[in-house]
Amino acid sequence: MIADAHPVSAAPMGVMVLAAGRGERMRPLTDSVPKPLLPVKGKALLAWHLESLAREGFCHVTINIAHLGEQIRAFAGDGTRFGLRIRYAPEPEHALETAGGIVAARPWEDDHGRNLDDRFLAINADVWTDWPLREAFHIREAMRESRAPRPLCHLVLVRNPTHHPQGDFSLETDSRLVRPRTPDNSLTFSGLGVYDRQMFAPIVPGTRLALAPMLHEVVAAGRCSGSVHHGSWSDVGTPERLAQLNATAGETRGTP
Repeated sequence: MIADAHPVSAAPMGVMVLAAGRGERMRPLTDSVPKPLLPVKGKALLAWHLESLAREGFCHVTINIAHLGEQIRAFAGDGTRFGLRIRYAPEPEHALETAGGIVAARPWEDDHGRNLDDRFLAINADVWTDWPLREAFHIREAMRESRAPRPLCHLVLVRNPTHHPQGDFSLETDSRLVRPRTPDNSLTFSGLGVYDRQMFAPIVPGTRLALAPMLHEVVAAGRCSGSVHHGSWSDVGTPERLAQLNATAGETRGTP
């Protein structure tokens, strides 16, 4: 029997794995294989995610799919072999972008349409990291217990990689609030975050909408907390980065 490793008093926390992207920068590799199924250190990138989620105590996972999505469905199935309950949110071939995909998928519900916790973890399927996923449970509680106005999201940030030196946001050391980027203090959004479903309430299902503009609005309003991960992280966005990651010595456990 699959069980959630959540406090008895808390509703189970859902997970959204964002896997509907076309992977244009990964072509020609993604012409025949969806990016989440590309091999990293001996197994599919998606398998690293799902194994880590199960190991860290999650259960309810929603995966949005579009380009070659049936390959992803065939690979992961209903999640039983990973110790998870997986449901899928198919999108049109042009996809709905990140925010639109989240709204359509409703990761705050289980596979029977019953409500889970209002806060959920979202993971870009194309990142590799050793960020401990169980931290999402602590982040959820901190968001819930924060004084009004409570954060609508919590972003995991990393040091700026060479391919993105300007970064995305800044982080206040004392308040842990994410702020608009400043030249002397910038960090990169890792693709992992905890979100409150209220953040997506104004969006009409079926709308094609990117997440980045929403994040900048929430950050500007002072409604986003954050933390910095100093461990392993890679945006597996190009064939060169994939090859570099696979060439590193040893097997590094990642969130993927």
